[in-house]
Parts: sequence; structure tokens; C-alpha cells
Amino acid sequence: MDARLDYFADPTAGKVLKHFMSAGKALKDSPLPAATQELVALRVSQINGCAVCVDMHTKEAVAAGETPVRLNLVAAWREATVFTEAERAALRLAEEGTRVADAAGGVDDEVWAYAAEYYDKEQLTALVILVSFMNTANRLNIITRQPAGDHVPERFH
Repeated sequence: MDARLDYFADPTAGKVLKHFMSAGKALKDSPLPAATQELVALRVSQINGCAVCVDMHTKEAVAAGETPVRLNLVAAWREATVFTEAERAALRLAEEGTRVADAAGGVDDEVWAYAAEYYDKEQLTALVILVSFMNTANRLNIITRQPAGDHVPERFH
């Protein structure tokens, strides 16, 4: 599969994506736990069907020490026993924040309160921005059919 656009060769994309990727770096440096960030990024990308982001975040998570069992169970996290309650709260918020068209009212108050039990305001802010960031990244890649499979960990950070 060939990409419809080459973001690295396009001057407008270069200008915009430089800032977009610096936002991603700021999220990486946030107080939201790194494992949670990768699990959330992976789950959002799975929901959206973004192969390049699934590839990227699976490999980034492995490079950071995540286990294959946990990565394989992200898609079925509700039934899996390998996630902490905090991670489950983040995954639940990520799903509702990604499926806004399906959840007519957006993120439910119960889901928000559950996440707030485990994350402070700064971490919640990072989590919300991460969900939004990943949804944007997914759409950039899906619309232009960016191919997956060749990501090298830490390429963009």
C-alpha cells in the first residue's frame, strides 16, 4: 500500500507536524504514567483502525518493557485481569472519548469520576489531551493511507 501523501516531503505538513509532534513530546513528558500512555494510544488506535499507530504504539510499548500478554489483551481489557484499576479507568475514558458519536452525550460523568479516582488534575489533563491527540494522529494516517509495519521505536520522540 502506498500513502496518498508524503508528510515528510510536503512543506505545509512539515510546518504543521513539527508543532504536532512537539505536542506529542510534551505528552510523553507529562506525569501520566508511560505505560498508561502507551495502552491508551494503542486502544484509541485499535478503535479507529489506524494500523500505523497500532504498529507504532505496540513497538514503543515493548521497547518500554510492556509485556506481550498485556498488549494482546488491550482490545479486550474489560475481561482481562492484567490491568490495574487506574489503567482500566484510563482505557474506559479513552474509549468514550474516542467513540463520541456512539456515546451521544460524550464522556459519561461516571466514567470521568472513575478516572478522577486514580489521576490528579494534571494527569487527567494529559489523558484527555492524549486521547484527542491520538484521534487526530489516527485520522491523519487513515485519510492518507499511511502504511504500517516499519516503525522503529523512539523514531519520533
